[in-house]
Amino acid sequence: MDSSIDFSDPSHALDLGRIREQLIRLEDTITFHLIERAQFPLNKSIYEPGAVQIRDTSLSWPVGLLCGKRHRQYSFMDWYLSQQEALQSRIRRFESPDENPFFPEAVQKPILKPLNYPHVLHPNDVVVNDRIKTYYVETLLPAVCADFGHGDRGETQENYGSSATCDIAVLQALSRRIHFGKFVAESKFRSERAKFTALIEAEDREGLGEAIVNKKVEQTILQRMRRKVETFGQEVSADGPATAAPSANKLNAEAVVALYEEFVIPLTKDVEVEYLMQRLLPPTPTPWYASLRKSSAPETLLWAVTVGGAAATAAAAALWWIPRKH
Repeated sequence: MDSSIDFSDPSHALDLGRIREQLIRLEDTITFHLIERAQFPLNKSIYEPGAVQIRDTSLSWPVGLLCGKRHRQYSFMDWYLSQQEALQSRIRRFESPDENPFFPEAVQKPILKPLNYPHVLHPNDVVVNDRIKTYYVETLLPAVCADFGHGDRGETQENYGSSATCDIAVLQALSRRIHFGKFVAESKFRSERAKFTALIEAEDREGLGEAIVNKKVEQTILQRMRRKVETFGQEVSADGPATAAPSANKLNAEAVVALYEEFVIPLTKDVEVEYLMQRLLPPTPTPWYASLRKSSAPETLLWAVTVGGAAATAAAAALWWIPRKH
């Protein structure tokens, strides 16, 4: 992903000033994507597994078992998101250290040569995308989506594709924003190594949280988000003043401020703390199947298993018919 941070330079990637600039840019991104999503109704059916028939069920077949997931139905939005991530992985999106897929099992081997980013972050398994998606669908969307008074009329009358397209843009931006907490945590750890090492060894999560939180900065973020939503959501004409009345605003400012105050900021703190709790652990060797999971398309995996199974069956049959001495 293009960004104002150069991940090929560790000192650049861990500079708190540059990280702050990136987080502010993401505020703009999240706000604009939410404005786009808010023009459509909730369309609840696209988040319910089985509510929309998915004719291409490539991510519902048994290959999911090979990736550690049981066979299950996907909602329309989940199916679309997994397909989008499969495509984006082909152009290296998830090679970037600030990106975390919602569906790791969908990630495929890129067609572009690797960028070979240095290892800025300590190896960790802190990913909170499931929590992000749950909050987004269950709490945020009902608060920001337009209500046209007719409910969900079904896929032949509602803009399911457009709604889910906006959803994906918001979810991926929120994921980047929240997981950027790892870079903040790493930067602070390196600047005060002894202090953070003592807290980590004591397993003092509360102390770690207090060490990384800046209440003044948090209040500034909330004030800035409110102002951005109220500003970006105005109706602007060429020959008159912008319309700033709350009733005319394109996005519910209270809901977006609550998003940051009740969810984004606390969850980012959780990410930072849990990352630090793994900071002193020795790197865990990557199991042999991890690279297979991340570099192979589902159809390739199924082909490999099918061919392997057929070969094993043929070998067993051949052994069975070998003449035996009595």
